[in-house]
Amino acid sequence: MTDATTAPLTHEWLGRYESALLGVFGRPQLVLEHGDGAWVWDVDGRRYLDLVGGLAVNALGHNHPALVSAVSKQAGQLVHVSNFFTTPSQVELAERILGLSGAPEGSAVFFCNSGTEAIEAAVKLARRTGRTGIVAAEGAFHGRTTGALALTHKPAYREPFEPLLPGVVHLPWGDVEALERSVGPDTSAVVLEPIQGEGGVVPAAPEYLQAARRVATEAGALLVLDEIQTGVGRTGSWFACQQAGVVPDAMTLAKGLGGGLPIGALVTFGPEVTGLLGAGQHGSTFGGNPLACAAGLAVLDTIESEGLLEHVRAVGEHLETRVTALDDPRVTGVRGRGLLRAVTLAQEWAPAVAAHGRDAGLILNPVAPDAIRLAPPLVVTAEQLDLFVDALPGLLDRAGEEGR
Repeated sequence: MTDATTAPLTHEWLGRYESALLGVFGRPQLVLEHGDGAWVWDVDGRRYLDLVGGLAVNALGHNHPALVSAVSKQAGQLVHVSNFFTTPSQVELAERILGLSGAPEGSAVFFCNSGTEAIEAAVKLARRTGRTGIVAAEGAFHGRTTGALALTHKPAYREPFEPLLPGVVHLPWGDVEALERSVGPDTSAVVLEPIQGEGGVVPAAPEYLQAARRVATEAGALLVLDEIQTGVGRTGSWFACQQAGVVPDAMTLAKGLGGGLPIGALVTFGPEVTGLLGAGQHGSTFGGNPLACAAGLAVLDTIESEGLLEHVRAVGEHLETRVTALDDPRVTGVRGRGLLRAVTLAQEWAPAVAAHGRDAGLILNPVAPDAIRLAPPLVVTAEQLDLFVDALPGLLDRAGEEGR
């Protein structure tokens, strides 16, 4: 195990961290210094295969030349202007998102700085319908600010800060009949993730998303799809909802869009929805700043030019095939799509597997006690994923020994 003797600089930096930063994240696992592709190095020179990708943020991995070039060039021109003005990169990125999403004429983009802020914008959009009810799902995670937190389901996140935004109900995930019973004339929006990320990488069946679209339309409510984690190529298509053939009324983006720079977006579909928010009704000082938008353009351009959508589908299937071929009774399956996956376990070994994986040079995320989430850079190779699969039986051996 890593300790102060084997990692003295890590120990020093963590001591300084705990003396200077608010402890909302607990004690960090590593102190990272630099990266390249799917690899990162800590301050003591240890190398790790990054299979979490900054929680699905580092779409192009670390130190990708296209991203570095775009950000460096933009930093030498303009880093920030107020929202009294716009910039070419802001306009171009909005146009690209609308084109890739298949949004109809009259659609629009609002830029912010994070996924939580995109959800907040979606909540305000929904409120402009004149209704107050919002339907979300059990297991949902939509952010931690007070509006977004009302849509997030986990009681441990919610209860310390209640009362939250009223009118939000959480329905059983995947239950069409519950949607049909609960979405009605008081519902402003149905808000769903195509794949619940923090909920354990649990995909929605295409039929469920299609039913949500039908039910929302019949009730006159908005269908808001949270593509913060699933969007921008993560599942092998530009947006996960495209795989179900569903067009939402609004969509939230963040994470991979900036490739590591903070950016979020609310996308409105069609003039009727776009018209719900007018001048002065929402805003963001840093939203759509030229540096983040230049990064976003570089991410989209690179995904397209390097054929990463096809790559994500291929290596995601390779990962599932390899894990299944282990035929290890301690592994119960692989769920998810593309490069948003969970390896599910027969017992609650995930935290121990992640800890031993870190000692072995693998960064893993125990998203649930019995599930390991993988959200590596979209540029990860099949050979790199094989390093994890080959190590998994040994990691499970060590995790099992601890439980005896």
